[in-house]
Amino acid sequence: MSSADTIDYIYSSPSTLKHSTNKDELFLSNYSEVPTANLPCFFRGKLSNPYIVARCLITLANVVKSRFTISQAEIEAMKDPIVTVGNSHIRFEGFSGCAGVYGRVDVHEQGQEDAFIASGTTNVDFNPEMILALNKVSKHSPLELSVGSKDVEVKTDNDKIVEKKVPLPNRWVKGLTSVQHYLSQSKHTATLNRMQTIALFRSIPKGKIKSDYYLIKRANRYSFSPMAMPNSTAIGGLERLRLLEPLLALITELKVFVHPKAQSISYQLYFDTVTFSLTISRDPWRGFSGEGALLEELMEEIDEETLSKLNNFSHANQAFSPTLLPIRIGKDAQDTSKLTAKLSALGLLGYDLDSHQYFYRQLSFKPSRILTLNPRLKGAKKLLEKKQVKIILNDKNKIEARVAGTGVEHLVIIQNNTAKCTCQWYSKYQGERGECKHVLAVREMVK
Repeated sequence: MSSADTIDYIYSSPSTLKHSTNKDELFLSNYSEVPTANLPCFFRGKLSNPYIVARCLITLANVVKSRFTISQAEIEAMKDPIVTVGNSHIRFEGFSGCAGVYGRVDVHEQGQEDAFIASGTTNVDFNPEMILALNKVSKHSPLELSVGSKDVEVKTDNDKIVEKKVPLPNRWVKGLTSVQHYLSQSKHTATLNRMQTIALFRSIPKGKIKSDYYLIKRANRYSFSPMAMPNSTAIGGLERLRLLEPLLALITELKVFVHPKAQSISYQLYFDTVTFSLTISRDPWRGFSGEGALLEELMEEIDEETLSKLNNFSHANQAFSPTLLPIRIGKDAQDTSKLTAKLSALGLLGYDLDSHQYFYRQLSFKPSRILTLNPRLKGAKKLLEKKQVKIILNDKNKIEARVAGTGVEHLVIIQNNTAKCTCQWYSKYQGERGECKHVLAVREMVK
């Protein structure tokens, strides 16, 4: 993994969990490459269900350090999740190293016993000592959480604050732009109680699973089967779900959400005041970072003034409300729809499956970084700059164009907003992993 594939973060002090007779205090050290007005703390308060929160955070750490398609050396360089504070929620998010598994811990308002300091998003340090300490959190010991605290100082023998450089992989940055798109289209398909959930996970075969399995229901029993049935859901890389096994005995229920084309499946575990979500890609070798599902929205840039207004609006309300955007930032309804898609494509919006609403996250990296990461996006812009797109037909219902390729000329046809191209990318994926650079260039040219 080259240095170009990561963003280096430096924490002024490591995260720690301090044990005492009456309570535990969890201090999460933060870092953001975006200025945060020198806020010493995003959140400080008590958590009403510390044991559940601790177990969910350990599971999220296991998601982040899991490896399905990349080397152990690459995995060891990635382990620090993103935390977003706002709208009465604390949300921890992270991807597996291959970016094919997305995990999130939501601590709801009922699970907190103190006020927020400020809304914001940051990367937080999940070091081995902190994970070990979380394992010692009991069901009855109070836990105080501090995100971005400056109170904890860990010094070396030379009396210097410990600094730790941590990489945030660009595949995470790109994954944030795709996974929310799939979540926003996913539909609730099943609800299981604790016993049904435990029985379902017992049906996962031991060892490496090489073929697809299917989530099926017979009478009142759910199971994973190697045979497809009517209304069953295909799952690739079923072994990835084993990440959830340590939490199953603690849940109240499990809900399953499926993308209409099965591009992702989400398993959401409920613990009264806490929710844990695990979303997996269609196949283990497919990371969300490679999907490019919203590349068309990234072709057109958002001006800095609009982004600034949006930041101010979202910080004031600690939520994202598309219906209020026209009033607050001076856009009409059509522009608002485009802006929502654009912000989702930039990773500035997350999606909540239960409320069916987006939530705003002020990224801990600069949004402009996303525009430089996708080769198809850069390829489309290059085709336009070199004037390698020729429009043959452009009427109300159909567009035809010829686009220069490597030694060939590709034909692009867009009819009733459905695009086809003669290139190898379209032939392989049929539009299921975002549009090719040729279609992106044609769409941009005929705007």
